[in-house]
Amino acid sequence: QVQLVESGGGLALAGGSLRLSCAASGRTFRTFSTYTMGWFRQAPGKEREVVAASVWGGGSAYYADSVKGRFTISRDNAKNTVYLQMSSLKPEDTAVYYCAADPFLESSNWSQRYQYSNWGQGTQVTVSS
Repeated sequence: QVQLVESGGGLALAGGSLRLSCAASGRTFRTFSTYTMGWFRQAPGKEREVVAASVWGGGSAYYADSVKGRFTISRDNAKNTVYLQMSSLKPEDTAVYYCAADPFLESSNWSQRYQYSNWGQGTQVTVSS
């Protein structure tokens, strides 16, 4: 089992920025670079949706259309950590943000939440207008 712990959530004004972090660990944890890391979010009354992913190996980044140009996913394999830099925040970005991981998940499945086998507990992001 892999443990994922998110941090960095909080309250921001519209137009502001926040950076989320997700640290991975665990007894069966493999080499971090072999995991595709994803960020998802879930707003009240809505389904969980993908935000961004960093694919294992080369770390290619993918984004949902709603966050392209505003959010940046990055990873530090030496620290077993993935980040989500969020800028130009909007009230509609308000949600619980979840980190997810799956070993060797191919890029073609980057947005498929059911393909991710490990999840964090989530961190709340609230954007006020």
